[in-house]
Amino acid sequence: MVVVLSSHSSAFKWKDGQVYLAKCVEPLPIRWSRQLPQNCVPTTITVKLDPSGRWSISLRVSDTRNLKIKPVLKQIGIDLGITSLLTTSDGEKIANPKNLQKLHKKLRLAGKSLSRKTKGSNNYQKARLKLARIHAKIKDSRLDYTHKLTTQLIKENQTIVVEDLAVKNMVKNHKLARAISDANWGELVRQLEYKAEWYGRELIKIDRYFPSSKRCSNCGHIVEKLPLSIREWDCPECAAHHDRDINASINILAAGLAVSVCGATVRPEGSKSRKAGAMKQKAPNSDVKESRAVS
Repeated sequence: MVVVLSSHSSAFKWKDGQVYLAKCVEPLPIRWSRQLPQNCVPTTITVKLDPSGRWSISLRVSDTRNLKIKPVLKQIGIDLGITSLLTTSDGEKIANPKNLQKLHKKLRLAGKSLSRKTKGSNNYQKARLKLARIHAKIKDSRLDYTHKLTTQLIKENQTIVVEDLAVKNMVKNHKLARAISDANWGELVRQLEYKAEWYGRELIKIDRYFPSSKRCSNCGHIVEKLPLSIREWDCPECAAHHDRDINASINILAAGLAVSVCGATVRPEGSKSRKAGAMKQKAPNSDVKESRAVS
């Protein structure tokens, strides 16, 4: 259940740092995730009840603070993956926490238990709530990890280059759909986009058809075939030995910098993409930000 309330409709009142709903004498007992910026008054609030029975409230405010941080010189390319959540062009591999896999057994058992209950009964509601709480735990841990990782990447690097992956199309592969969804690639890139805008960093997306894995980062030779099962390979032209993911991230960085410096396209010949080979990405230019609190 989602309810959106506007201050113009007198549906809520903001007073002394507390939220009062219409016809309520007492303020909402909110446990704040973070405090609102000074002199900011909410214009809209969204009240949500999730399937696990938790209430949350989001406040929309106009935040005019300058959050930009001191520029740094470091630039990285990022190759997203499943075994390693991401690999950077400087050789670092970030492990995939696999939040769903950790609780998959509990999730499966809770689902089976729910299927045995009579729909509409008290036992059915208890089993449904138990299943929903497991889903909520997976979602929370996944989102928390993604937020911490993206904030670290943004603060440590001035320029970040990623591939413009079509995640919605990739999850149509039933063999990889669960692993790709659990990796949270789409949310990770989305957070990098708006945090780059907040903190004065640069995020560049390159064309999804760019052969980052097949191209030798040493000489530029492109191999015809490179199955996913091959994690290391030797270039037939220059004999350079490559780790598949590290090589891809180096090529991604080089392609992104070509755009950043001279605006060149890195779209491969014969690409079906209608977009430019690579482009700088910016979040929508808005000073409106959202603060969430959980009650």
